[in-house]
Amino acid sequence: MEEIILKTEGLKAFYVLDVYGKQKTVKAVNDVDLAIRENEIYGIAGESGCGKTTLLKTLAAAMEPPLRIVGGRVCYRIAGADVDVSTLTQEEIRRLRLEYIAYVPQGSMSVLNPVARVKDTYRDFIESHISTQQRDEAFVLAKEHIIELGLPPKILDAYPHQLSGGMRQRVTIALATLLKPRIIIGDEPTTALDVVVQRGVVQLLKDVQRKLQNTIILVTHDMGVHANIADRIGIMYAGKIVEEGTTDKIFGDPEHPYTQYLINSLPKFGDKTPRESVPGSPPSLANLPPGCPFHPRCPHVKEICKQEMPGFTQVESNHKVACWLVGEGEHGKAA
Repeated sequence: MEEIILKTEGLKAFYVLDVYGKQKTVKAVNDVDLAIRENEIYGIAGESGCGKTTLLKTLAAAMEPPLRIVGGRVCYRIAGADVDVSTLTQEEIRRLRLEYIAYVPQGSMSVLNPVARVKDTYRDFIESHISTQQRDEAFVLAKEHIIELGLPPKILDAYPHQLSGGMRQRVTIALATLLKPRIIIGDEPTTALDVVVQRGVVQLLKDVQRKLQNTIILVTHDMGVHANIADRIGIMYAGKIVEEGTTDKIFGDPEHPYTQYLINSLPKFGDKTPRESVPGSPPSLANLPPGCPFHPRCPHVKEICKQEMPGFTQVESNHKVACWLVGEGEHGKAA
């Protein structure tokens, strides 16, 4: 089994806001344990507003006020040792992000300068990461990297607005992988792209991971993208991971009622019956219900669900779920 390259332990990352003189706390990441392995694609799925993007920012050490870690820790495996991000200086975090992690945020236009040619964006990136002596060599490598990823070299002379949304996203991914980071963190890389273009972007991510044998952590609410690219998937709801398993298990034998709704809402070839979506609305992360946060929407709710958040039940060696309906004996199993 591959080594754990990134892990969280009891991670809590909250937005602490001052609203008209009163403190308001948004529990965007609320007690999350993750263990991400080398050479895998780990997907994080869930509805909008469940904390996925905040979790990625925390993992990438890309937090800015009012977001802060209020509990737990994030650790990277570097040179055979676990490094707790909270113990690093700002300069050490900057070097970590330059040399170890590539963060691809939502929307390529937040990365590409709209008034600069793509090659100028590459130049700025290289100059901020590589010593002067290596820059000429790096420009050659950048062009080779573009070609290797199946992109036409002429895009380097284009402005972002001259490229399609899908091509801009490919350019952004190519830029993020130029220096061969050990971890790529992608936030909704296929958002606002049509199905055909999505396929190209997904294939590029798979090709990058295969060539570099690095780790990709990918957030998207599109379960179809996860089905095509992820090795394992964590299902996130109201700031918590409620189920985690291999892609085959999540799609073939989902255990948590929320995961079941996500999977059952997907269209299936030849099946024209109406698909049932998750009832109700997600809770406010600033005003979470007691117990399991899914209980107000769950058709299988029990009294204990309203009072206590369940721990994880290990269904199989690579499949766990946090639900009072799953487990041995009295808890039974969700229908």
